[in-house]
Amino acid sequence: MLEILYQDDALIAVNKPAGLAVHRSKMVGNAETFLIDVLREQVGGTVYLAHRLDRATSGVLLIARSSEVAAALGEQFMGRDVHKQYLAVVRGWPEPTEGIIDYPLPGSRETGPRRDARTDYRRLATIEVPIALGRYPQQRYALVLAEPQSGRFRQIRKHMAHIHHPVIGDCQHGRGDHNRLYKQYFSCHRMLLHAWRLRFRHPVDGRPMALEAPLDEAFTGLLSRFGWSLPADEISMPTS
Repeated sequence: MLEILYQDDALIAVNKPAGLAVHRSKMVGNAETFLIDVLREQVGGTVYLAHRLDRATSGVLLIARSSEVAAALGEQFMGRDVHKQYLAVVRGWPEPTEGIIDYPLPGSRETGPRRDARTDYRRLATIEVPIALGRYPQQRYALVLAEPQSGRFRQIRKHMAHIHHPVIGDCQHGRGDHNRLYKQYFSCHRMLLHAWRLRFRHPVDGRPMALEAPLDEAFTGLLSRFGWSLPADEISMPTS
């Protein structure tokens, strides 16, 4: 059963689990279970994806009950009227503590044309763990709030890797040695990227919507182990 964060006659918001593919595509390989099918069975009737999350990413996902609502939500995403905030655990301590990553990215094909892409970030917490890896006797990690201002393919993952602070658990753009460290020492087997908060206008009546997806046990357990806590209030991000 999927955790439903919000539901009415027009749309459904679910808390997508990490590792669950959203729908069938060439990008998800040998997946046998898809969120869109699970949700269709759970709620009955027709459902339409309004946007997507990577298979390895968890968090808020919007599903429309009609093609018209899906199109209306799609226009908000395309028009950059949807406010998205993600939580990520990354290698190292990003400096400055808040900033803007402005770096063009290709689409799903790495050889394709690059398009403007911008991610605002803020460092929320840091830790240094006494585990030797490579030439360093201790390892630094940070909890980061990331706010993509565009919707490019794997944008946050690629942008954090671009500034040399890859997301932990990212097999495509991250560091295998640090990913293995988290599995071995912290029993963490997921990518630590979570679509935490989403603000948008309701596609039918235009009222403001603010949704928040709770973290799963693996993510919350790690935060507890590191002594990290999440901010309760809305966070203002850097502006250009």
